[in-house]
Amino acid sequence: MSQKLSRSTIRLTGSPSIVGSAAVGGKKEGEGPLARYYDILCDDSSLGEQTWEKAESRLQKDAVNKALEKSCLSTTDIDFLFAGDLLNQCISSTYGLRDLEIPFLGVYGACSTMAESLALASLFVDNGIAVHAAAVTSSHFCAAERQFRLPLEYGGQRTPTSQWTATASGAAVVAHGEKGPFVKEISIGKITDMGITDANNMGAAMAPAAADTLKRHLFDTGRTVEDYDLIITGDLGSFGSELFLMLLNDAGIDAGTRHLDCGNIIFSAEQNAVCGGSGCGCSAVTMNGYILPRMDAGEYNRILFMATGALMSPTAGLQGESIPGIAHGVVIERR
Repeated sequence: MSQKLSRSTIRLTGSPSIVGSAAVGGKKEGEGPLARYYDILCDDSSLGEQTWEKAESRLQKDAVNKALEKSCLSTTDIDFLFAGDLLNQCISSTYGLRDLEIPFLGVYGACSTMAESLALASLFVDNGIAVHAAAVTSSHFCAAERQFRLPLEYGGQRTPTSQWTATASGAAVVAHGEKGPFVKEISIGKITDMGITDANNMGAAMAPAAADTLKRHLFDTGRTVEDYDLIITGDLGSFGSELFLMLLNDAGIDAGTRHLDCGNIIFSAEQNAVCGGSGCGCSAVTMNGYILPRMDAGEYNRILFMATGALMSPTAGLQGESIPGIAHGVVIERR
């Protein structure tokens, strides 16, 4: 049974294990530095579908099926599926996964959704509600730009703080297992709002939430940043990462040597992503395709995965609202 350490941090005493994971990416992702870590790469952004939204649904379905294949499981073995994305009503998840006939729980944490869905799947397994549970999320550059900013046909110039939404999907299967990596603790984030209103500056909107979650997690567990091989944030990008480390330094915490941001490594400088990658799929594929296999290989023993999300809405933005941020932490240990 799970043990509550504080208002926001939970220790998972049954040590649920990530028994399989998968990463699916688009054409731009396949041209980036993590290309060899993807299970599936697509030749074009449409994935053979008629709309960008249908293409994103295909990303999720392929990611779940690949994770199940690597786990040696079928859809009938999965008790619950936690999924979400960036689009209105999470249509990429609902339309993409409807044919799998798995009990479905839709979640929304913007770009923090991989950490949120993985946390929930792990809690269900740890407390005996599920034998097997799966977590998946996705994003698509064209679908996200159309919803949150401007039509692609507009051809607007990208701002210095902008990031490139990843066309990608990541999935993980959680079960009771004797082999790691194990999910050991979860720190649920609080909504943090520093008054950022620029939809092209999500890193600044999310950085305070990431700093707040890390500070509370370290206090709750009695650990320091040196107790982790990596502290992984989800798509703060270069500008948001600088702000994140600055906020931690103000609190007397130096995470510089242990910090890795998914948005900073998914694309290369030559790919013109400006401040880096973003979107639900960014942290999802980096964690499931790049980090977890390196844990299996023994490169890392304990990591803190903190996917970050900008909880913005096109309607709220037009009404002059600011952009709240959120970050959820998941501790993963190799043994």
